This record gives sequence, structure tokens and C-alpha cells, in this order.
Amino acid sequence: MKKKNLKILLAAPRGFCAGVDRAIEIVKKSIEKYGSPVYVRHEIVHNKHVVESLKKIGAIFVEELSEIDDKTRPVIFSAHGVPKNVPEEASSLKMEYIDATCPLVSKVHREAENLHKDGYHILLIGHQNHPEVVGTMGQIPEGCIDLIENSNDALNYKKKTNKELAFVTQTTLSVDDTRDIIKQLKKRFPEIKEPKKEDICYATTNRQAAVKNIAKKCDMFFVIGSRNSSNSVRLVEVAKNSGCSNSMLMHSESFIPFDKIDFCETIGLASGASAPEILVERFINNLKNKYNITIEESEIIKEDVVFKIPGKLN
Repeated sequence: MKKKNLKILLAAPRGFCAGVDRAIEIVKKSIEKYGSPVYVRHEIVHNKHVVESLKKIGAIFVEELSEIDDKTRPVIFSAHGVPKNVPEEASSLKMEYIDATCPLVSKVHREAENLHKDGYHILLIGHQNHPEVVGTMGQIPEGCIDLIENSNDALNYKKKTNKELAFVTQTTLSVDDTRDIIKQLKKRFPEIKEPKKEDICYATTNRQAAVKNIAKKCDMFFVIGSRNSSNSVRLVEVAKNSGCSNSMLMHSESFIPFDKIDFCETIGLASGASAPEILVERFINNLKNKYNITIEESEIIKEDVVFKIPGKLN
């Protein structure tokens, strides 16, 4: 039986960003230097495939330092960043720690700290309970920072103090949604101080732009990434909002919906910043078994950002 023709529009850039690359490298280098096990607080990046592959070489993942039995072993903090009390707790337990926080998240931490020192009350645009948000809010005393999750929150926010307002944002948000929230805040509080350079990271911005570029040409759109990966979930939203209503997240437990793809001529494919390229290749290979595939890569920008790993691991 003749295979059906299927065109794949492949978004680029896609997959690992510099912060994710660095965090994974930190875990591997730590195991090389200290031997196994090495503990990692929270998933190093939000991807099951990455976490499982690091477990195999000697990483043990925990949610809190209290779960670590052998306090003589080093602990790594995930790329999402941690509240200030976590390194303080590690120091009080005399534990060696290595911080794998993405430098672009650390930049937001410093912004929040400096704004607090300068007497501002801070609004953080982000998603409740996301580890990055927990980490950023934990840089300054409780009550000095409030979370704004959506336009509705921005519309209904009531000032709690006489302090001037400033805002920072999570690095992995939807560029468009965040723009709307900021517009709403500026309308209500014209004097609100904004970051000199926007906080949404280059990788999030680039991946969303790549998806926007091809979504309207696709009958279906697939984003490879984990359910708890903020940037991957945002990519699905971006694809839907950019003209492909039939867009879905392909996570570790997803099955390829061949029954729906059978009716497609063109599908779009992207991957979140914490999804390894091997998962994209696996997805394409599964399609090749059933369809006659042509791939057209649509690259909007070349990424050449690299973040150094901590000196003590070299």
C-alpha cells in the first residue's frame, strides 16, 4: 500500500537553550568530580527523558534538602533557581552546593533584590507555584512582592503600600500575553518601573517566534515537551493563537494521534527549551514508518549563546 505524503514544517530554533545545556553539564561534571551519588534539588530541567538519563549516571533527585540522607554529598540547585533560604539551609547543614540556576533567571533575582533595596514594592508576572516564581519571590521578604498571573489580576490589583511599584517577569512566559499584562499595569500605574531589558529570555522569545512563523500553514501542530515545562506549554498556546487551533503537547506519556494526522497534509513540529533533540528525531522516525515524509526546517534566527559552568567544576 502506497504511503500517504506528509510535510513537516520544523521550527528552528527549538529544544535546548543555553541555560538548560549548562544545567545538564553541571550535573555531569559534578558526578565526574565528586563521584556518585550527587543530589539534585528539584528536576534539573523539566524533562523526564533528561532526568532519567541523569539518574542512570548517579544523580538522585529530591524536592527538599531534608530528604538527603548523606549530607556529605554535594547538592545541585536546578536551572529554575531557588529561594534564598535554600542555600542558607545547605550552608547550615555544612553541605556543599552547586548552583545551576540559569544566568537569565539569576538576572531577574538580582533585579528583584535591587528594586527591594531601592524601596519599591514589586509585582512579579508569572505562574503560581512554578519553581522559578517560587525562587524569585524567595529573594526578598514576604509581603514585599505580589504575583500577577494574568490580565485580570493586573486589572484588579490594589496597591498595598505607599511605595512606588516596579515589575519583573518569569523568563518563560508567553511574549504576547505578558505584553497585554504589562500594558494593563502601565495604564493603571503609569509610574510603574519596568526592567531595563525585558526579562523573558531570548530562547523563549525565539522559540515562540519560530512557532508563530509556521503555525498558520499547518493542519496540526506538535510541541515536544513536558507537562510541567512552562515554555513548552506556552508554545502550544502560541501555535493555537497563531492560526493552528489543532495544536497539542507531546509529553512522555503521549501517543501519536495517527488517526488525526491521516487527514493532514502539513504538520508543524517544535520542542520546548528543556526537550532534547533525540525526542524530536524519535517522533519523526515514528511518522516515517507510516507516511512518506518531507521535512522543511524554518529557521528564524541562529542562536550562539553559551553560559559558562562554575569554575570549581573545571
